[in-house]
Amino acid sequence: MNSLLRSVIAPVFGPLSIILAWQYLVPIAGIPPYILPTPTGIAGALANQWPLFADNVWTTVIEAIAGFLIGNLAAVLMAVVFVYSAPIRAAYFPVVLFFNTIPVLALAPIIILIFGLGLTPKIIVAAVICFFPTLVNMIRGLDSASSNERELLHILSATPWDNFWRLRLPRSLPMLFSSLRIATATAVIGAIVGEWIGSDKGLGALIIQATYNYQSDRLYGAIVLSSGLSIALFLIVVAVEKLVLRHE
Repeated sequence: MNSLLRSVIAPVFGPLSIILAWQYLVPIAGIPPYILPTPTGIAGALANQWPLFADNVWTTVIEAIAGFLIGNLAAVLMAVVFVYSAPIRAAYFPVVLFFNTIPVLALAPIIILIFGLGLTPKIIVAAVICFFPTLVNMIRGLDSASSNERELLHILSATPWDNFWRLRLPRSLPMLFSSLRIATATAVIGAIVGEWIGSDKGLGALIIQATYNYQSDRLYGAIVLSSGLSIALFLIVVAVEKLVLRHE
């Protein structure tokens, strides 16, 4: 019973109680719908305007997934280079750290100025915002093998290739997947920020348009879809993590 409570009842009760409170307390508090629509109002907007939402959500899906894959792949490859080459790491890690200190809202206009208003700059923004956390965690993961484990492989005359595939990479996977779970949300955020700066398509553009036109139901509907996209990507990463770590 306790297991059922923790795994099923509690996760359902928490969100459901908030939605019910939102649905019934907002009208009682006298908050007008143009400021905070009820969940049924948002659901109605999603149902009635679904072609508009669907047309925009797929643009954000493409940008977020492409940015997620490119940003994390680049981070993993650079982490491997940094781990195996101390001079390159010493020379270029401060450069990477500097670029990470630039706020994405300041960096996005520069990227859009260089690459235009198509999908490419939004994908790059999503990739950039995913990159640094994965890089740092991947470096830590690849360096996490103990000295005894490394010495054992040395005694067994393991090649650098064996050292990477049999020791370093397996040790790094838990940290890598932790970063990937975080990146599912940041990729969506990056895509939407890119759309805010310059786009007429995507959930970010829809949010801006709905805000300026006081279409709060459409605004909240776009926010719900962006959250749903992040959750869907998160669940995919969790499923892949279980599949990969099961065979380690």
